[in-house]
Amino acid sequence: MADALTAEAVRDELSGLPDWSGDQAGITRTVELATFPDAITLVDRVAVVAEDLDHHPDIDIRWRTVTFRCVTHSVGCVTHRDLDLARRIDGIVEEVR
Repeated sequence: MADALTAEAVRDELSGLPDWSGDQAGITRTVELATFPDAITLVDRVAVVAEDLDHHPDIDIRWRTVTFRCVTHSVGCVTHRDLDLARRIDGIVEEVR
């Protein structure tokens, strides 16, 4: 089972993830894409990575805007698994844009 990060550790890690915000309860990034199909492509690509990692973000799609929320539900707070997923999401966002 993944270990919960302290509030300080989450703050420190978020300094290296400038598009993300949050705290121990969860981290969030919102992305606006050029088109609705681009938003769906982003979600599809993240879904493949999430399945490979067996770690799934909460995803909200509103037309061209996609919000990702990462938290390790089994622990009830942010773990290194969430930060790893956030970094992977960032890479996918750059590829899709």
